[in-house]
Amino acid sequence: MWTDISSFGAAVFYSISLALVLRGLFQHVALNEKLVFGLASIGIGFHAISLSTTILATDGQNMSILIVASIVSWLIAAMLTIAIRKFAIITLLPVVYGFSLLSVLGVWLVPSTYITHFETHPEVLIHICLALSAYSTLVIAAFYAIQLNLINNRLKSKKLNLAASPLPPLLTVEKQLFQLVIAGLMLLTLSLMTGFFFLEDMLAQGKVHKTILSIVAWCLYSVLIWRHHQQGVKIKTAVHATIIGAVILTLAYFGSRLVTELVMI
Repeated sequence: MWTDISSFGAAVFYSISLALVLRGLFQHVALNEKLVFGLASIGIGFHAISLSTTILATDGQNMSILIVASIVSWLIAAMLTIAIRKFAIITLLPVVYGFSLLSVLGVWLVPSTYITHFETHPEVLIHICLALSAYSTLVIAAFYAIQLNLINNRLKSKKLNLAASPLPPLLTVEKQLFQLVIAGLMLLTLSLMTGFFFLEDMLAQGKVHKTILSIVAWCLYSVLIWRHHQQGVKIKTAVHATIIGAVILTLAYFGSRLVTELVMI
């Protein structure tokens, strides 16, 4: 019952928040950030309750691929809603709240099960929390990269009316993009360290691809940050590297699970 109530509540408040943001973007109406923050926060709260009741199964913890995706969407929605007044994210919110809405509906309407047992190995939970936090942060960075590329292209083609456009300033987005990549890289570093420290099978069959791809992504982000601080990088290079890194991590975290849980059903 609580799952149904919380899932419905999350879907309703995410939908309202999404509608308000879209109205502000397409009708050029000033966005009431306090109202969106309040409504989205209620949706995020309902989403958290829905996740907790779904994850905590009687015989362990349910961590199916749909639930993991819903956790990621919850983390992204929570982080960006908290930062709504400090970061240039208004144009990203429709994607974020839309993704959260779909993830809530997916878990609610398409039940799936993948039981694990964190109580026997609580250190694994630390590794998973760091991994999901790193992934969520770097996915947000990928959204920023797409926004940065859009602004850059419009400025080059002289099609951007700075006075009327809802898009934030180029330099602001670029600065915040690298801040997000640095934060995500730090979390990814901790995730890899705890993985090698706590887990004995990081290179075992079935998990080696996740480890290798995560290390490849770590190297890509590290080179990007190093080059940015040493000599600076072109916007196009930063955009491509950030998006490619997010794609690599998506394949690492969800690739094999997608095959085993959905394709092979």
